Amino acid sequence: MRVAIAGAGNVGRSIASELLGNGHAVLLIEREQRSMKVATVPGAEWLHGDACEMDSLVQARLHECDVVVAATGDDKVNLVLSLLAKTEFGVDHVVARVNHPKNEWLYNESWGVDVSVSSPRLLAAVVEEAVSVGDLVRLLTFRQSQANLVEFTLGPDAFLVGRTIGSINWPTDSALVAILRDKRVIVPSPDAALEAGDELLLVATTEVEPELDDLLTRSSD
Repeated sequence: MRVAIAGAGNVGRSIASELLGNGHAVLLIEREQRSMKVATVPGAEWLHGDACEMDSLVQARLHECDVVVAATGDDKVNLVLSLLAKTEFGVDHVVARVNHPKNEWLYNESWGVDVSVSSPRLLAAVVEEAVSVGDLVRLLTFRQSQANLVEFTLGPDAFLVGRTIGSINWPTDSALVAILRDKRVIVPSPDAALEAGDELLLVATTEVEPELDDLLTRSSD
């Protein structure tokens, strides 16, 4: 997979390093010469250019990219790049960083954004996840499908403890995608039984979240 990342600050370089470690080809696009720290991510391709200018994006061969990540610290730049990537270069998947919560509403399909990542929202979700047992925590929103990635930690008295995944009547438009247990990631199977302390990662539409919350928070009493 070829991924272009606009913004070679700490966030962009960290994303690039992770993707390179997973065997993907990465291009970093950076406008500021002082941020062209090529030695910090030597496995990446680097381009000194403005991610809002067509000439730079043509030079970056954006049409050959499977994913574009708009990771700059400027929401205006991220939105313009997202729109250009989707409409002018036909990039299948566009992920954009939200720097200011007040701009979050702009990050949708009309601006070419498939997935938006809000740093303030993620930090708040991490805090909630760290202290919450028995509460449904929204981690991420997939703008194109209007679905959310949510997390729930089963308490010892939860109704679902001891039940097999296949026996549970999950709400329509929701799916259990992973179970985190004892530092392991477990792929759900119908015969697997849930245990107290399990962290459940689910994808669900906003409309069914209340129904999902009722199921997950139900007590065994």
